[in-house]
Amino acid sequence: MSKFRSSGVVIAILAALLLFMSIFTVDETQRALVLRLGKIVTDSERQPVVYEPGLHFKIPLISTVVKFDRRLETLDIQDSRVVTNNKKDVIVSSFVKWRISNFAEFYKSTTGDRFKAERLLEQRVGDVLRAEFGKRSIAEVVSGERMDIMEILRQDLNKSAANLGISVIDVRIKRIELPTEVSESVYSRMRAEREQAAAAHRANGEREGEFIRARTDAQRTIIGAEAEKEANSLKGQGDSKAAQIYAQTYNKDPEFYAFYQSLQTYVRVFSNKNDLLVLQPNTEFFKYFNKASKGEK
Repeated sequence: MSKFRSSGVVIAILAALLLFMSIFTVDETQRALVLRLGKIVTDSERQPVVYEPGLHFKIPLISTVVKFDRRLETLDIQDSRVVTNNKKDVIVSSFVKWRISNFAEFYKSTTGDRFKAERLLEQRVGDVLRAEFGKRSIAEVVSGERMDIMEILRQDLNKSAANLGISVIDVRIKRIELPTEVSESVYSRMRAEREQAAAAHRANGEREGEFIRARTDAQRTIIGAEAEKEANSLKGQGDSKAAQIYAQTYNKDPEFYAFYQSLQTYVRVFSNKNDLLVLQPNTEFFKYFNKASKGEK
């Protein structure tokens, strides 16, 4: 009786062990494939069966489970030295966002090894970078075309990595630098080009300034001549009007006009105390003084 009981216990233990070996779970962040005798388990249409998150069963002993992380991965690419179409070397630093899109293809190409997949993907990135940068000059790859280049890189890399079961979500270029031996010559050429452009701008500015100054001088001469002409005209009109007034005044009372003119002369002559005149008293200059002393009108 005890022998049957012992056998039952053993059978129960083996059954529990087989049940335990038949059960496997897949996390929310994972997907899984089942290998039966080393081959991927397929459905009735011979398509690989991808196990979603949850509790699943497999045939123990002859089946193994391979799990894959389906989350977005980031691959930092080591600095790559690529050549542009004008035969200049540049150092490109980039990174790639990727995830597994075809788990069966991923297993076949990498045996599920993430590090092997990243090495293969890094090689593909280098090939695509060299091909795309080889179509462009340095000025193009460092200018506003960088966003277009990254999108082209993503599309090309997606095609290249399709047989790895990988989907490339994004490709970003972090920086583009010149090698030390190239940077000085490039900077010197850029500096020379900028200096040449600055000299051209200065020459254009000086030429434009000369033109503006010449035009301004011509306008000033014309305005000055017109002003002088107008002034002479006005002066002539004033002199004519003054002569007319003087003539009218003289004709009305010649004696008073002569007297007024003599007074004006006296004021001009005797305004300075340092002036000294030696004249005879009976000269024409003292005509009205003499009349005033004699009481004549």
